[in-house]
Amino acid sequence: MKSRTYFKKNSMLFMGLTLVGILYSCKDKEAEKTAISKMEVSDTSTLLVEQPEEILKPSGMVWVSGVHFTMGAQHDDKQALPREKPAHPVAVDGFFIDKTEVTNAEFREFIEATGYVTLAEEPIDWDEIKSQLPPGTPRPADSILQPGSLIFNDAIADVYGMSDYSQWWKWKRGANWRHPSGPHSSIEGKDDHPVVHIAYRDALAFCEWANRGLPSEAQWEAAAHGKLNGGIYTWGNDTQMINDKANIWQGEFPVKNLASDGFDGIAPTASFSSNSLGIYDMAGNVWEWTQDWFDVNYYVRALGKGELRNPKGPSKSYNPESPYSRERVIKGGSFLCSASYCSSYRISARMGNTMDSATDHTGFRTVATVEMLTD
Repeated sequence: MKSRTYFKKNSMLFMGLTLVGILYSCKDKEAEKTAISKMEVSDTSTLLVEQPEEILKPSGMVWVSGVHFTMGAQHDDKQALPREKPAHPVAVDGFFIDKTEVTNAEFREFIEATGYVTLAEEPIDWDEIKSQLPPGTPRPADSILQPGSLIFNDAIADVYGMSDYSQWWKWKRGANWRHPSGPHSSIEGKDDHPVVHIAYRDALAFCEWANRGLPSEAQWEAAAHGKLNGGIYTWGNDTQMINDKANIWQGEFPVKNLASDGFDGIAPTASFSSNSLGIYDMAGNVWEWTQDWFDVNYYVRALGKGELRNPKGPSKSYNPESPYSRERVIKGGSFLCSASYCSSYRISARMGNTMDSATDHTGFRTVATVEMLTD
């Protein structure tokens, strides 16, 4: 059972739009109260640091050495939010990670091999959806109950406050990974662009086909830091380098994008320099799914547990701003992040995203562990 992106998020997201009913997954609030998963405290066993000689590096991936590091907001990060704090010690065994986000070409290969249909392309069954919603939720118009996804409203000329997200998001019928801006758009000539409009289920399906996995949040941060463990950004702490290092929003968000980095939307993968490990686009371009549940209080409970070995996050999601939603952590920010509004291109930045959310700035990359390659 699943509800859909365009009916969710929170009440602000669709305020003022033609969506009549703001729909949420109907879940018992008490059942959604988060419980921390079993944290694996580091023991005396040896951390896997170097790539085993007998394991060949998969094509398009790089090895991230096993590392002890401090996960979460750096002490000098003035833009860090409470959900990124407190920083806490973790240890992560070595693993492989994609050099870039999964591209349109790679995702097309998966689709052609499996016939998979993404969530944004599926027919919508109102009877199925309403069974998950509060009693009395009104049925949206038939024009709304059509396959589609959320896209950024690049025609917006003015906004009235920054709390009403619906001012710069719009529901677009026919928007999906093949048609990222709607039915008349195309990915022709964009094989090297990150695939978008990917829901969590879609990313998992790709991973199953490719014998890969989604990174844990700890793995993602370890990869983003690379050899520069401790920096705010993938390149260190120099804020002045942001526009040269990441595809983000320059100008007045969301009404004027100066595109001084050369892109007013998604950039081809590897358009900006890599981090110290040769990994691209872990800051800006598109958000990336991780496997961890999103819990705004998880880091508070993590501190004091000692060093956590290969942590997988909490056992349930918890976000008081959307208490009925089941959210996973996304990382890295996107081309819509600006220094004045979002700044989620920082390594510690984390946001919750409902598992059935598919937008034009959300994609993913995969990881492979030694166990996955030897099973």
